[in-house]
Amino acid sequence: MIDIASLMDNPPCGVTAHIDDEDFTIVHALISGATNTPYNGGFFYFILKCTSDYPLSPPKVKLMTTGAGTVRFNPNFYSCGKVCLSILGTWFGPGWLPSHTIEGVLISIQSVMCENPIYNEPGFDEEAEPLAVEQYNLYVQTKTLHSAVAAMLEETNLPQPLKHFIQRTFIQNFHMYEELAIRNMESVPKLLKLSTSAIARLASLYAKTSVSEENFKLRLDEETGFGENHASDGDPFRNTLNKRSMSPDIFEQ
Repeated sequence: MIDIASLMDNPPCGVTAHIDDEDFTIVHALISGATNTPYNGGFFYFILKCTSDYPLSPPKVKLMTTGAGTVRFNPNFYSCGKVCLSILGTWFGPGWLPSHTIEGVLISIQSVMCENPIYNEPGFDEEAEPLAVEQYNLYVQTKTLHSAVAAMLEETNLPQPLKHFIQRTFIQNFHMYEELAIRNMESVPKLLKLSTSAIARLASLYAKTSVSEENFKLRLDEETGFGENHASDGDPFRNTLNKRSMSPDIFEQ
């Protein structure tokens, strides 16, 4: 599949992708939340599966970052992981064409992870609900810190390259995450408990992973069996990943 190979060589800005080690029709993708959105700094994990008649039919897509099925990050994303886009045939509007690509799907997903995602809700009336936009964004920001940052750092069912990317990015940007949590806490008293919890959780994770680049690599090698000093016959997370994510009905849940 030429478009998948092209995606690996030159992914869209904000996307980190990895072809499944056992099935080349499956793409694991992380979309990093853009700075001007309530998804800022989040790591949103999607699994894309090309069916046997791809590219005549669209790939199947599932969002795995859902707070264990409790968080709906966007009107287009369900807490069960369903992704609603016209290009996938799961939303109204222009549908899939054989000329479309996996890269195009990921860019479409990025487009709905916008500055004010509540506008994606059909029939939303800002004039009737003037405070809804800000409240929704603050809710998404706080849930992003919990479920798309902290939970993703603790997630073991990830391909190793994606896990490494998340850990390194978190270490480099910890103070930004801390500032976001504090800002949310100050903005909405109702979110005080959630924001305080996020700060404590992020600080704890930072203490565990905040090491020099050299020591970080050594620690990563020791924990995963990857690296120059370790022989490996595959992804150590492969079995658990396949059990949870690669079951035949994953996209029907």
